[in-house]
Amino acid sequence: MSSATLPRFDLKGWDRADTADPYPVYRRYRESAPVHRGVSGTGGPQTFYVFSYDEVVRVLSGRRFGRDARVASGDTGAASGPVPAEYAALRAVVENWLVFLDPPRHTELRALLGAEFSPSVVAGLRPRITRLAHELLEGLGRDREADLVEGFAAPFPILVISELLGIAREDHTWLRANAVALQEAGTTRSRGGPDRYVRAEAAAGEFARYFRAEVRRRRGDERGDLLTLLVRARDGGAPLSVDGIVGTCVHLLTAGHETTTNFLAKAVLALRAHPEVLDELRGAPGLTPGAVEELLRYDSPVQAVTRWAYEDTRLGGLDVPRGSRVVALLGSANRDPARFARADDLDVRRPADRHLGFGLGIHYCLGATLARAEAEIGLRALLDGLPWLGLGGQRVEYADDMVFHGPTRLVLGTSDGP
Repeated sequence: MSSATLPRFDLKGWDRADTADPYPVYRRYRESAPVHRGVSGTGGPQTFYVFSYDEVVRVLSGRRFGRDARVASGDTGAASGPVPAEYAALRAVVENWLVFLDPPRHTELRALLGAEFSPSVVAGLRPRITRLAHELLEGLGRDREADLVEGFAAPFPILVISELLGIAREDHTWLRANAVALQEAGTTRSRGGPDRYVRAEAAAGEFARYFRAEVRRRRGDERGDLLTLLVRARDGGAPLSVDGIVGTCVHLLTAGHETTTNFLAKAVLALRAHPEVLDELRGAPGLTPGAVEELLRYDSPVQAVTRWAYEDTRLGGLDVPRGSRVVALLGSANRDPARFARADDLDVRRPADRHLGFGLGIHYCLGATLARAEAEIGLRALLDGLPWLGLGGQRVEYADDMVFHGPTRLVLGTSDGP
């Protein structure tokens, strides 16, 4: 099949079936060519979608691609950036997210945060994470009509990151609502509507007020939570502004919870679709860490990440001009049979391999160790605590987003189909 026989790739306008299962679409394009031109707006930058594992690795690890559209375009003025200039509160928060920074600011902030996400620190958190998972399961009780997203998958990582930051756990519903509003601004779809920036701006303002008040409370405090450590580092001369602390806290809340939420919900769906694998995991708890890696590969909670071409280059046989938007499709790369044998099979005994569920390169997920712990503990809690997990029908509603990809609603044990 030639790429000429396929239309330009576009994530907008997909139907519900494509959103729930994008892999057949990925396969058609990947088998045609490793990189495809996308549909670009009038007068906007060209967009390229990257489907193959090898080319996605090039984008994520190469210096020819970065996160700052202003560097790529040569326009370093205040009017450009990841957020339209008229949304000042949202812009102030998002521009301080680690994921949007290039060196040297990225290097400095990542070094400051890195120790708090080390394996030893996360190992010390595991008993608390386990306790939170069991408390949530008790809240679900025996109700087979409970929404697994609302009752477990969404609050679980919010409560974990709240403990890490040292903020009140009773605020988790408010925190998630504002985090979701922020994420809507970056949706890959036009159906988020023009109001998505208005909602995100309001949420950013709420977050800024909340965390600025928390920063004031932490000055001179002896607590050992992450937020206090950031305040102490700034007061000690670290190159970190109050806006930087606010942006970092919001980033950890948003990116740090939605990936685990989506992972847990999609892991349940994948295991229900493969009952033999579900039974195998139930009977062999030692397989859980490997199963987490395989489930991250099989149906990635983050399907796409964006980079910008910092210089003219060639990618997958196409000329990519400087200033182009390049979308690396992690979900497609993780199903590339040139990299993974039987790529469309779910095999929890698959040897550990370098999937791209947490990205790659300097933007490899800072919280990957914590996310793995949450995924292992959360998945194990569901397998052990819900004996009816694989029974009955299900009702599933997917978010209209192909970046943070997963269900917004998942009701199990029903007589209805998806």
